[in-house]
Parts: sequence; structure tokens; C-alpha cells
Amino acid sequence: MSGSSLEPHKEALKLLTHSAIDHINQGDLARWLAAYDSLPELTDVQWLKHQQAISVKSTSQVSAQLTEALKALQPWRKGPFLLDDVYVDAEWRSDYKWQRLQEHLPELQNRTILDVGCGNGYYMFRMAEEQPRLLLGVEPGLLQNVQFWAIEKYVQSGAVVLPLRVQELPVNMCCFDVVFSMGILYHRKSPMAHLEQLKNLLSSGGTLVLETLVVDGDENTCLVPVGRYAQMRNVWFLPSPDMLCIWLQKIGFKNMQVVDVSVTTTAEQRGTEWMQFHSLPQFLSADEQLTTEGHPPPKRVIITCQK
Repeated sequence: MSGSSLEPHKEALKLLTHSAIDHINQGDLARWLAAYDSLPELTDVQWLKHQQAISVKSTSQVSAQLTEALKALQPWRKGPFLLDDVYVDAEWRSDYKWQRLQEHLPELQNRTILDVGCGNGYYMFRMAEEQPRLLLGVEPGLLQNVQFWAIEKYVQSGAVVLPLRVQELPVNMCCFDVVFSMGILYHRKSPMAHLEQLKNLLSSGGTLVLETLVVDGDENTCLVPVGRYAQMRNVWFLPSPDMLCIWLQKIGFKNMQVVDVSVTTTAEQRGTEWMQFHSLPQFLSADEQLTTEGHPPPKRVIITCQK
């Protein structure tokens, strides 16, 4: 491992995890755990890697029981997943983003990796295909934690998700070779503080993979929505890619590379039978040229940089 060891931080992480579970009250945790317990056992399970959907095949014939258990864990925001013939068509086609990112990834094999705000772990399963030494995710949403457990029950990737916010991690861990922060920065009241924390999680020379919402413009351009943005309440700062690179530089990152800028389409984010609430099509104008609030439509950047 090129970074510092996680060993000194294990006890602190254990205590934080127990504290988080004791104090978080989210939804119907008992029902989610019951759904997890009802997942059937599969025989001769095979993880089919490098597929658009996180896929497993088995010799079992339990699709009805499997569907019922997974449906009880709705809504599924990230995916897709394919467990035997049960296709979990999540709100986000997360494979689209992974395809945009994949050829620009740093080395992941035998590396220590942290995924901040990892959701149900779709991207972690894709990272696990590259055989990292350690793969850790933090995600405060308990439903997303249980969804991860449900998929991991069959995939057996070896990844771990803790029900924590990144702010709850020990200060200055400095032990990860690669840190992913995807879809988090625009939810932070203090984006510079978030970037500083990400830097302090990286080992010397480590790589940050940052994905966030941006707007068109020069190094002086930043949108601060007065109200909602695409019906999201907690959107604070949407800088231009050039301004974001300046933020990263001021924090002390180097070798910034803007590897992708893409408008989010209604093919990538939409409602499905596995996520039956309003989604991006309802958050845009009829011609999809503006959000319902009159802002530019969602555009996302992926930037890689080094500590």
C-alpha cells in the first residue's frame, strides 16, 4: 500500500459506525432489514464483471422471491443491477457516467480507495473489478447501506460501506491512494472545506476523482441558486469548470485534468418501476433547455487531480 495504514484508525471508525447507527433515524429500518433477511440464497453464484449492470448468475430458480425482497428496498437511485433474471432498473443509468470516466481512471489495482457518498455502491462494484487492496465507502443513508448489503450478498466483492458522513471520518487520515467524490460538492455549504477534507484523506501523491454540477462560463462564473435547482433544495454552488480548477489549485491540488463535461439527459436519469417518484423529466422545461426554475439544465464535470 502506497498510503499510510488504516490500522491506527480502525477503532475510531468502529466507534463512529456504532454511534451513527444508534443515532440515525431514517425511514423504516426494520422493514428494510426484514427485506434483506428475506433475500433467497443462490447456488453456484457467478459475478459477471465488466457489464453495464452489476450482474450475477446462478443455478437458482427464485426470481419471484428475489424480486419481492428487492422491491421492498425501493427506491433504487443508482444502478442498474441484474441478479439472475431480475433487472433492477434504477433511476440513474450509472453505467453512463462510468463509461465517461473509465478511460481516465487512475490505477486502481492493489490501491486503497475511498468513495465518499457512495450510495448503494454501484460505482464501488465497478471499482472492485480492478482488484484494489482496500475499497471503502461512506454513505449516511441507511436504505442505501442495506441496498449495498443486498447486492454484496451475491457479488462478494469484498468492499465495505460504513453509515457515516465524510465529516465524521478521523481528521487527516492521509491513507487513501484514490478518493472519489461524485455528486457531493454542490450539496456542501462550504465547498472549499469539502475539498480540503478530501485532500486530507489522500496519501502523498494520491488522486482525487471529482464529479459535480457545473455551469458554462469563465474562471469568474458561479451559479448560486436562490431557491431550488432542478427541484433539489440543497444545491449551493455551481461553478464553471475553470473556477472549480482554481478552487482545487488554491486548496493545494495539482495536475488538474478536466476529463469530461456532459449534460445530464433524461435517458440517464428518469423514473422507473424501481423508482416511482418524479425525476429529471419532471424537473426540466418542455424543451429540456432549462430547469423548471429557469436555470441552465444539469451539466456535470469530471476532474482528476493529485495531492
